[in-house]
Amino acid sequence: MLFKRHRFKTLADLFEYSTSTYAKCEVSSFVEGGQQYTFSQFKDRCDNISRILSTFGIGAYDKVAILSENMPNWAVAFFSLTAYGRIAVPMLQEISSNEVRNIIQHSESKAIFISQKQLHKLEEDVMDKLNLVIDIETFEFIKVKDTSYTCDGRVTIPTPLDTAAIIYTSGTTGNAKGVMLCHKNFCANVLEAWKAQKIRKRDVFMSILPIAHTYEMSIGMIYPFATGAKVYYLQKMPTPTVLVNALKRVRPTAMLSVPLIIEKMYKTSIVPTIESSKFLQYLQKSIPWLLHLLVGMKLKKTFGGRIKFFGIGGAKLDPVVEEFLGKIHFPYAIGYGLTETAPLICNASPFKTAVGSTGIAAYGVQIRLENVNSVTGVGELVVKGDNVMLGYYKDFNRTREVLSKDGWFHTGDLASVDKKGRYYIKGRMGTVIIGSSGENIYPEEIESVINNIENVTESLVVQRSGNLVALVRYNENVIDWNLEGQDKFIADMEQRKKAILEMVNSRVSKFSKINSVEIQKEPFIKTATHKIKRFLYEK
Repeated sequence: MLFKRHRFKTLADLFEYSTSTYAKCEVSSFVEGGQQYTFSQFKDRCDNISRILSTFGIGAYDKVAILSENMPNWAVAFFSLTAYGRIAVPMLQEISSNEVRNIIQHSESKAIFISQKQLHKLEEDVMDKLNLVIDIETFEFIKVKDTSYTCDGRVTIPTPLDTAAIIYTSGTTGNAKGVMLCHKNFCANVLEAWKAQKIRKRDVFMSILPIAHTYEMSIGMIYPFATGAKVYYLQKMPTPTVLVNALKRVRPTAMLSVPLIIEKMYKTSIVPTIESSKFLQYLQKSIPWLLHLLVGMKLKKTFGGRIKFFGIGGAKLDPVVEEFLGKIHFPYAIGYGLTETAPLICNASPFKTAVGSTGIAAYGVQIRLENVNSVTGVGELVVKGDNVMLGYYKDFNRTREVLSKDGWFHTGDLASVDKKGRYYIKGRMGTVIIGSSGENIYPEEIESVINNIENVTESLVVQRSGNLVALVRYNENVIDWNLEGQDKFIADMEQRKKAILEMVNSRVSKFSKINSVEIQKEPFIKTATHKIKRFLYEK
C-alpha cells in the first residue's frame, strides 16, 4: 500500500515521509549495539549536521565526499546531504589514497565524512583544500578551514532531476567515471524494488556489502528506509564466524549478497558435509527430495530462520549453485544492473527465478536488444527509464558514447531473451573473443565451468596469439608453493592442468575449447568492486 499512498519524487520527499511516518521505529544500529537511531532521532541528527555544513559555507549543489566502512552514521551523512539539496560523493573503502585524491579533486568536494580507519588515505595537502573534515563515527571535526566559517551555505528543496550523488566507477579497463545519479534515479529504484519484493516496517535487513556501491546503497539502505524496516551493520569483517554469529543474533528477513558468499558456503560447507556422510549420500542417491528438504531447513536456520529475501547481484551466480538453491527452496532472488542505472535493470523475485537468467525487466524499465546476432539471438542490452543516470560528471564525450539523445543507455552487456521475457547475460562487449571462424566466444561462460572444479576459487579466460588460455587460481593451502620447482610439484601441476583442460573441453562448445592452462600463484589484481582487471592478463 506504500506507493498507493505516497509516490516519492526526491530523496527529500522520502526523508520527510519516513521520518514522520515511522518516527518511533528504529532505523538502524550495529549488530552489537551502538549508533542506534529511531527515525525521529535520525531526522534530528541530519537537521543538526545540515546546519553545521551551512555554517561552514557548504550549501545546495555543493559536493561532499563519504569514505567509511558500513555503519548507521553512513546513512546519516548521506541524508544530511541529499535531503537538503547537496550532492554526496560516496567512495568505496578499498580505494587507494591516490584515488581519494583524484575523486576529491575531480568532484570538487568541499568536505568529507571519513572514518578513523580511512583517515590515512587523506593526504595532508588534499585535506588542506577541504572546508571540513568530519569524523563520521562521532561527527566531530577533524579539521576546519579557518576561512570557511561564512554562514552562507543555503540549502534547497531538490527537484527530481537534481543530482543527488556522484559515484565513481573505474570499470575494469578505463579511467574513473563520475556517474551522476539524480533524485529520480534513486526513487525509481525504490519503486522497482517494492514491485519486486515488498518490504515493510516489521522487516529486518542485515548489511554485509559496501554501502558506497549503488546495489547496497539503493536496495539495502534507501529502500528499507522508505518502508520503515530496520538495518543492522557489522563492526567487524564478515568472516564466516562473525557472519554466522550475527545472523543468529539478528535473524534477518532480508539481505543482499554477491554470488561469492553463497558459492563459498555451498562449496566449502554444504558439499563436503554431504560427501562426508554416508547417510546423506544415500539420501542424495535414493531420496533426493528429503536431502534437499533437510539441507534447505539447515541453511535457512543458518541465516536465522526468518529469511524470506536473499538478493544476489553484482556478478553471475554459478548455475550449479543456483540449481541447488532452487531444489532446496531457498528464497534467493537475482538482480542485474549497473551503477549508471542506480542500479536495477532486471530482477527475478524469490521462487520466480530461472537458472542462468537475470530475470525480467524491472518495473518501469524498458529494455531492448540491439545488433542482434540472427543465429545466437545475442545482442547488446539497451535500457531506458527513470533509473538511467544523467551522465558522467564533466565528461560529455563518454556520456555521448553510451547515452542516446532520446534517453537509451547502452550497457555494453551482451544478452539474449527467452519467450517469457527473461534475460540472460552472456558477457561484456569488451570481453567477447572473436574465434578463428568469426564466432563469438564468451569467456565468462567458460570461467563459470572452470570455477565449478573442486578447490578452484576463480579463473580468467583470455586470448593469446589466437589461442584460448585459462588462468586458474586455487583456494589457499591447496597448492604448496614452497615446493615450487621440485619434480613432484611440477608433476602435480601438469596433472592439474591436464584435468582442467579435459574437463572444461568436454563441457563447452567446440569454439570455446581452451588450448592451455596456467595456474596462478598470486591473487588476481582487481578493481575496488572486486572485478578482475582482465586487460592486465591479455598479454
